[in-house]
Amino acid sequence: MRAVGYQHPQPIENDTALVDIDLPQPEAKGRDLLVQVRAVSVNPVDTKIRRSRAAQPGAWEVLGWDAAGTVVAVGPEVTGFKPGDDVFYSGEFKRPGTNAEFHLVNERIVGRKPKRLGWAEAAALPLTAITAWEILFDRLDVKKPVPGGAANAILIIGGAGGVGSIAVQLVRKLTDLTVVASASRTETRDWVKALGAHHVVDHRKPLAKEVAALGIGEPGLVFSTYNTDEHLDEIVELLAPQGRLALIDDPKTFDVVPFKMKSLSIHWEMMFTRSLFETTDMTAQANLLNKVSALIDDGTLKTTLTEIVGPINAANLKRAHALIESGRARGKVVLEGFG
Repeated sequence: MRAVGYQHPQPIENDTALVDIDLPQPEAKGRDLLVQVRAVSVNPVDTKIRRSRAAQPGAWEVLGWDAAGTVVAVGPEVTGFKPGDDVFYSGEFKRPGTNAEFHLVNERIVGRKPKRLGWAEAAALPLTAITAWEILFDRLDVKKPVPGGAANAILIIGGAGGVGSIAVQLVRKLTDLTVVASASRTETRDWVKALGAHHVVDHRKPLAKEVAALGIGEPGLVFSTYNTDEHLDEIVELLAPQGRLALIDDPKTFDVVPFKMKSLSIHWEMMFTRSLFETTDMTAQANLLNKVSALIDDGTLKTTLTEIVGPINAANLKRAHALIESGRARGKVVLEGFG
């Protein structure tokens, strides 16, 4: 089968950072689905792993977690799917590999592809939708009011990114919270407004002053998608007492002491946790994806796809990785088909 891989971590501009290769087609066992990959999206995790993890000696490392495709074979213990089913999923941290024509994935973390979306539009959603949903409804518990006079509002830092783009929609459509999103360029400000943000602030400026100028009061909730360490003092200042912060990035330093005075709580999210530790509630992610699929099909949510780079090959994946690393991506970048 055709695939894209690498052997040694290196800058994306190097010729061998990602290369076209040929690998044996895997075989479905246990609860695995063998999926023919139709489209993939590229996430920051792809670029982080490419820069830091080498392949096993003599082998190839094939990246890719997000995918939309068709089940072509199932393991003997599979109960929920059959060949011919169209699916979308974000895979397991220990088993990447959607940058290949065929990929194995555990049925417990796979959802039914939204019927109204094409392959590329569906592939844009899984990893970011799971991340945003778990942050909002499991970690931050956004439907539980923050006591003590906090404004019924949430600040989403990095609202135009992949996770931010779906988070803005989920909060606007499924809660009564006022949505404040941060964005710094004209095109990203317009994007988050189109997704449903009530207000947009500029994260290049002091966020506490930006939010205070809105006149809505002190938000009880903050969801930080990137550069949390750069905004930490501002987050502590702008959050209402007893407020809640959630984050998904990896700050170089994180001093929790300033959070004590206001009794602020901190929530970290890694959407691979359930599959990484094989928790007893792994199927929650399949259920979650099916909810997202239903919300897409009834028109409540829309895809966050903004660019189809081209077919899945090394040259196009290098372009996509470079765009993600530039920090200027808006929404989701997707590749569709092999060529």
